[in-house]
Amino acid sequence: MFSKSKINEPGPKADETKAAADKSAPVPAPKPSMAPQSEFKASAPKAKPPASVLSSDLHVTGNLKTTGDIQIEGTIEGDIRAHLLTVGEGATVKGEVIADDVVVNGRIVGRVRGLKVRLTSTARVEGDIIHKTIAIESGAHFEGSVQRQDDPLNQGGKGAVPTASPKPTPSS
Repeated sequence: MFSKSKINEPGPKADETKAAADKSAPVPAPKPSMAPQSEFKASAPKAKPPASVLSSDLHVTGNLKTTGDIQIEGTIEGDIRAHLLTVGEGATVKGEVIADDVVVNGRIVGRVRGLKVRLTSTARVEGDIIHKTIAIESGAHFEGSVQRQDDPLNQGGKGAVPTASPKPTPSS
């Protein structure tokens, strides 16, 4: 009764009886196998969103804060907090930078705090760097001090971007 060719081929239009038999048995079988695949594909791409890019013609005055990634190609006058911060070759940041990963190809005037800090050969940094790990390529310009800390992101200090609520007052 059932053969491989009849199951895989669509039901013949001329013979309605065979078409009804083909539609009743084989059609439900492929749907369950297709539904999990399409559901899997829909839930699988939980990819990280792309970095926000601030173009070279953009000049921002003010602080930037995100849990995502930022790529700066323009000029920022203010503090920046991000997960991954990439400062492009033609970019300038005047303010404190706090990020898990900091890649500097351009210019930063201010303190840099990061778990991983990388100054490429085109980097120019004027300010202190507080890091867990650091890499400075040959040709990078750096004026300031370097300090290693196990948790450089959560250390308060002068000029730091406040990350916690104000200090509690005694209540007794």
